[in-house]
Amino acid sequence: MPGEPDIRTVTGYLKTLQDVICHSLGTLEPAAGFCVDGWEHPAGGGGVSRVLEMGSVIEKGGVNFSHVKGESLPPSASQDRPEIVGLPFEATGVSVVIHPRSPLIPTCHMNVRFFCAGTGAERAVWWFGGGYDLTPYYGFVDDCVHWHRTARDACNAFGPGVYPKLKRQCDDYFFIAHRNEPRGIGGIFFDDWNHDGFEQAFGFLRSVGDSFLPAYLPIMERRKDISWTPAQREFQAYRRGRYVEFNLVYDRGTLFGLQSGGRTESILMSLPPGVRWSYRYKAPPGSEEARLTEYFLVPRDWACLQVPDIGRSGEI
Repeated sequence: MPGEPDIRTVTGYLKTLQDVICHSLGTLEPAAGFCVDGWEHPAGGGGVSRVLEMGSVIEKGGVNFSHVKGESLPPSASQDRPEIVGLPFEATGVSVVIHPRSPLIPTCHMNVRFFCAGTGAERAVWWFGGGYDLTPYYGFVDDCVHWHRTARDACNAFGPGVYPKLKRQCDDYFFIAHRNEPRGIGGIFFDDWNHDGFEQAFGFLRSVGDSFLPAYLPIMERRKDISWTPAQREFQAYRRGRYVEFNLVYDRGTLFGLQSGGRTESILMSLPPGVRWSYRYKAPPGSEEARLTEYFLVPRDWACLQVPDIGRSGEI
């Protein structure tokens, strides 16, 4: 029947997306290369992890594909959905995390995924989820504007209210409550997405997945050859600590993977290669480090800002 969930088609797209992303990132690191690691899930299915480490531009990056099965959904996926507790499930997705070497290039995260619970087309409960967000260490207004405009363009064909809604959801989700600050400058985030039937919802997932490289690669290209200092590198390591705190305390994907018996190495691939914590650190007033939290890590309508030729992180 047209419109029924088709997980085989979804997994086919996701495998291709993994290939495309790895090929594009690999052109930046021809000497490093991805370590390709296939694995199997104890309850069924498995995945392929592709991890690049110690590159000249990408210090650590991972592009993971997974398609796993289980007899019942873990609490992280079923706590708000009592109707699916105890049902068998399938979950498939691609997750990307890039930790650049340069502190002037932001860390990025992208995830697109599909869940299907139950058996039989009439009883199946399904939804798409995902999005992408950007975590800068030193702010550049034009990077933030480009990132959000690309995300907005990916959403526009699906309704004028989609981008503003998903931007708000991203700002709300990637918030470190115990620090009372956002993880980064956001992007878009969606879950439980099954609007207008399977084909339309799948089309939205593809639009988000296909827009990731156009959102991130131009930022990497224009920042990768700018020199940076040891002090900036230390600040990057300090701010990476916030990334670790969010992923281990709040991230639903991390919790789902661990609770569903996923492969720990692949799940924790998102953590940076080097990080540090400083007791009661406070950035010097007026510094670029202070401006990160005072200006950039404040939710704003980046996509609507008009960007002059400002070069560095000048405020508009």
